[in-house]
Amino acid sequence: MAARKRPRAERRQNDRDVAKLVEARTKLARLEAGGDPARPIEVPSASVIEVRALTHRCLACDGELRVHEHRAAHDLREVELACKRCGRRRVLWLRVSLPS
Repeated sequence: MAARKRPRAERRQNDRDVAKLVEARTKLARLEAGGDPARPIEVPSASVIEVRALTHRCLACDGELRVHEHRAAHDLREVELACKRCGRRRVLWLRVSLPS
């Protein structure tokens, strides 16, 4: 029978496991639309950029996000979001699609 870990050791192991999970979620989010300037989320107008960005959730705690900063760079928009619960930051990239 294996010896049971002490509470502190269990907490530290749990913290390491959570950190690995958040790191994996962050890597996956970078591959999705909006996670990289090369793969922006297409939006119909500038007025919906922040609304669309706020539909995403925190990668660490699944909490609600708020817009921290919104920057325009040429045709791309960079929206920096911060979690209301844990404060973790996340960046989304969006592009306004011009009507054809």
